Amino acid sequence: MNNLQLAVHFFLQIAVILLACRVVGLIARRFGQPQVVAEMIAGVLLGPSLFGWLAPELQAQLFPWDPTQKTRDTQSYLFPASQLGLALYMFVVGMEFRVDIVRRHFKSSLAVSLAGIVTPFALGGGLGWALHTWTDLFPERTGAFEAVLFLGASMSITAFPMLARIIHFKGLAGTRMGTVAIGAGALDDAAAWCLLALVLASFDDNLMYAAANIGGGAAFVLVMLLLVRPLLHWLSRWLFDKGSLTDTGLVVALSTMSLGAWFTDLIGLHAVFGAFVAGAVMPRSVARDTIARIQPLTVTLLLPLFFTYSGLNTKIGLLNTPFLWLICGAVMVAAVAGKGVACWLAARATGVPQREALGIGILMNARGLMELIIINIGLQRGIIGPGLFATLVIMAVVTTLMASPIFDRLVGKGFTNTPAPEESGSATDGATARP
Repeated sequence: MNNLQLAVHFFLQIAVILLACRVVGLIARRFGQPQVVAEMIAGVLLGPSLFGWLAPELQAQLFPWDPTQKTRDTQSYLFPASQLGLALYMFVVGMEFRVDIVRRHFKSSLAVSLAGIVTPFALGGGLGWALHTWTDLFPERTGAFEAVLFLGASMSITAFPMLARIIHFKGLAGTRMGTVAIGAGALDDAAAWCLLALVLASFDDNLMYAAANIGGGAAFVLVMLLLVRPLLHWLSRWLFDKGSLTDTGLVVALSTMSLGAWFTDLIGLHAVFGAFVAGAVMPRSVARDTIARIQPLTVTLLLPLFFTYSGLNTKIGLLNTPFLWLICGAVMVAAVAGKGVACWLAARATGVPQREALGIGILMNARGLMELIIINIGLQRGIIGPGLFATLVIMAVVTTLMASPIFDRLVGKGFTNTPAPEESGSATDGATARP
């Protein structure tokens, strides 16, 4: 295809992706699942696992593959468009993040975070060593050290943006349960990205790369908090007209997000980290209007492209033996025991009531979007093979699907934990619930 044909074909792909996500979303809603979970499933269904299995020729025409380049023809624009949607989504999540509320429950958040990192990392690392030793699920170039670190990091990840969305979907924003889960999820994902940096550095035989990743990330956060945040607060007085954010103000917000995403991607931490931090330092008034203007397009148009891109790389049919399905089961057990159970026990140990602690464990067990990001990086860099990629996608989807129904069953659909007066009134409450 030439550039014009690719561009025209892209519009057809968008229509199919959006319609598929909406149809699956309508079905998922009947089972109490938010739209973002439905989009994960729709992405897998549009790939070779279902669409390509039922109608391989039609699927190949819609999402063509260039065997000479070993990449999809449509990757030249589907991939960057999906990354833009992902970065904007994380930017919104960052703007919704309430550091002040997390600080009030920091002890519980830290305990849950440590339990949610150490236990799944130990189980995942042990499983990674076993798979590297006795199977061919890791490519030859991947060493035992990288296998242990990568699978440990994959088990430790929490679906932070999806966790935020589920919390808003269930009306838990600002509650102790929601706040502890959000705080712990943020800390867990930061640690998981540091582990991934070590994996990539070891894989490239350059440990200085990991030091640059982690040191550069820490320096970036400090600069954003100490310099950029005060500057944005100072500028915000000129970014409003008659109480509304001007177009210039929106450009400033989006440019900050883009520069943050560019820098963290440049140092190897992935663009989503920079986008999230950029959102977290936005003044509350700027964040409120920015979310209202960019969220609908981001969550309904751009983010589904990321799920579809991930689905195109997922081939569940590669799990074609009882042994491989046994491996998939072992991954599931390690994921649930290491994350859900450990976080529940840690919350109880810090004095959180039983129902709330159980809810925190259930919410923390969801991997979702962040899991897809980290395993996509692993597949693109050649750290894991397609078979293990498919196994981890199944784990990400299943643990995320489990969150809502198990929460409703064990914690209760009508659970509320009314926040203290100063904890309510988030600038983004009510603006963030997805259909």
